[in-house]
Amino acid sequence: MSNIISSQRGKAMLGYCPQYYETSRVFKSYLQAVGPELDIFKQGIAETLDQFFAPTATWALDIWEQELGLTSLAGKPIEQRRSLIISKLRGIGTITTELIKTVSEAYDGGTVEVTEQPEIYQISVEFFDTTGVPQNLSDLKGALEEIKPAHLVIRFIFKYLLIRDIHETMTINELQSTPLHKFAGGGY
Repeated sequence: MSNIISSQRGKAMLGYCPQYYETSRVFKSYLQAVGPELDIFKQGIAETLDQFFAPTATWALDIWEQELGLTSLAGKPIEQRRSLIISKLRGIGTITTELIKTVSEAYDGGTVEVTEQPEIYQISVEFFDTTGVPQNLSDLKGALEEIKPAHLVIRFIFKYLLIRDIHETMTINELQSTPLHKFAGGGY
């Protein structure tokens, strides 16, 4: 039988014991048997703890969505579901341009600028780091509609690839692999 302890917890436990245990084959065998179980236990605790925080939750996203009154989005990617939950959590309180900015950035993951036009009852949300229309724009629209006053209109401003952006900078292969919605007039 090998005297090597392979588990992380088993090695840590040996470090807490008196030095004379380092030569005991019986004790090392015990640590080799118990250590992996403790590794699994610690991993389970860490995974469970992750579920208590929206940015790290995985299998508890359904619970988060239910608690916040959101329709289950089980078919969507985890990051989109998380961003919807986070923006819903951030969207509680008085509506300000900073709140709209925070919620929009939670969905987009990039820089957003929000400007008010009170004379025409409009708020503009401009995306700077995202080229084209963000993937989950419909979710963002829904979240903003829920938190904004009814008399305000939200206008979205997108950044698209223009000819001046690609002329003599992108190869044909790069152009062919770029989704159409990233180009002006490409739609979404």
